[in-house]
Amino acid sequence: MEVRIQHLGDVMFQASARGHRVVCDQPPDNGGSDSGMTPPEYLLVSLGTCAGVYAAQYLKTRSLPAQGLEIKVTAEKIAQPARLGRFRIEVTAPAVDARHQAGILRAVKACLIHNTLLNAPEIETVVNVPVEAHAG
Repeated sequence: MEVRIQHLGDVMFQASARGHRVVCDQPPDNGGSDSGMTPPEYLLVSLGTCAGVYAAQYLKTRSLPAQGLEIKVTAEKIAQPARLGRFRIEVTAPAVDARHQAGILRAVKACLIHNTLLNAPEIETVVNVPVEAHAG
């Protein structure tokens, strides 16, 4: 899995994967032009859409309607170190009984992004500099 990020100027970036593109920016009070969601918002989008996919798959495999399925994700900022510290995923599901509500909950908790956030991955950071930049 890979995404590529290109700087477009100021604090605006374009991310691309498999031919799809999205713009990431900051609001004006943070030096941007508000041309796209911020990185934390994209993280919430990732978590929410993953949860939605798992919920929709649960409903589909049981021949239950998915019309009206909606996901809302919120997060609280925490300082020292700066991060998002608490997430809340709210699933609005079609009318299903308590057994299927519990099933949707299990399905959402099995989502790849949910599990990634619960089990901190290793992150390797490398800075590459073009060879000609060294010749100085």
